[in-house]
Amino acid sequence: MRFHTRKWVKPEDLNANGTLFGGTLLAWIDEEAALYSIIQLENSRVVTKYMSEINFVSSAKQGDIIEIGISVKKFGKSSLTLKCEVRNKMTRETIIEVENIIMVNLGEDGKSKPHGKTEIEFVKDRLSNQ
Repeated sequence: MRFHTRKWVKPEDLNANGTLFGGTLLAWIDEEAALYSIIQLENSRVVTKYMSEINFVSSAKQGDIIEIGISVKKFGKSSLTLKCEVRNKMTRETIIEVENIIMVNLGEDGKSKPHGKTEIEFVKDRLSNQ
């Protein structure tokens, strides 16, 4: 799993218990999944279709630095299935795991559209092929 994004847990990210609010963390995960999918599918019209059971393993507190990891599980015809893990950057302790996030590629009409991708591509490789 590659960890692409780091977030610093600030006071505005906390719940009433003084730990990272789950809704904030899920928004960060959803954004990371969307960005990852947009880059992989080379299309800015990508939406979240499904997010599986969410397993909160531990919490984060103010001042913690967390990192969000995404890996591709499967390329569908018009979808991309991802796995996500969020961990504490300093301790490497897992905070949350999401086994399946399904992102769907859309056409200009807003309907699902085949993306033609079958494997992970890195931007540096795309640029070197031009």
